[in-house]
Amino acid sequence: MIEVEGLTLQYPNGKGIRDVSFQVKEGQVLGYLGPNGAGKTTTIRCLLGYSKADRGSCAIRGLDCRRQAPAIQRFLGYLPGEIAFLDGMTGRQFLAFLSRMRGTKGHARQQELAEMFEIDLSGKIKRYSKGMKQKVGIIAAFMHDPEVIILDEPTSGLDPLMQSRFTELVLSEKKRGKTILMSSHIFEEVEKTCDQVVIIKEGQVAMQGDIHTLGQTQRKSFLIQLAGPLDASGLTALGAHVVPVGSGRYEVSVRSDQVGALLRLLGRLDVVSLESKKQSLEDIFLHLYGKEEAHESDAV
Repeated sequence: MIEVEGLTLQYPNGKGIRDVSFQVKEGQVLGYLGPNGAGKTTTIRCLLGYSKADRGSCAIRGLDCRRQAPAIQRFLGYLPGEIAFLDGMTGRQFLAFLSRMRGTKGHARQQELAEMFEIDLSGKIKRYSKGMKQKVGIIAAFMHDPEVIILDEPTSGLDPLMQSRFTELVLSEKKRGKTILMSSHIFEEVEKTCDQVVIIKEGQVAMQGDIHTLGQTQRKSFLIQLAGPLDASGLTALGAHVVPVGSGRYEVSVRSDQVGALLRLLGRLDVVSLESKKQSLEDIFLHLYGKEEAHESDAV
């Protein structure tokens, strides 16, 4: 449903994206991750037809995102990272305005979403809090039952309860076969909702894969309880990263191909317990960026 191939767009300041490629199949949810300035919004602007790439291509449902943007807009839902509202309107007036622009009729879905997110749409938008404005944006993105939905930091400003409601909404839409691309900084949200993950770093794809197997290709972490003191010399020689967590407990992480060597080394220590620690998407992300920062510090 979404296909990005060799997409490149460079700004005069050197920022942008370079040779970005990924696909989102029908009925999948893809998490598009990276820090501010990594190129997430630039990619989204190309998908929406707002920006023209220097080279490469992107298409949604086989339609070119730049040349056929009006046709794509008919079946697309979009939530921007920074929403521009007509503040003189009420929430309901704003959503009615969008419905007229799209040529859609009926308000049943709009009302259903308003009840789900517990928002009174009769209030003036200029008096809404950040979270309330975000709710209006979410309703606007989903209320016309689009086939493809692009979400840029969708839960920004929402409290934990509303974040949970949003997760329920995404999972429900996925069951209905909708295709969703979601840029987010909330790793728990991505792990709960996404099938695939693309991590972008300095404008280039640094990592991508199935969310359930991505962690298997990264470093493995173990929580170790020792009866005596730790002789870290062997672990250091192995290249393991050791963090004391208190009371004779240590978190030890190694590359996947070093697990066997680590277990042999631990066999010579007085180990009370050994527990494999599940690696979260956040661990992967921080390792990816933390390693670069460490290299930069070494260079300095």
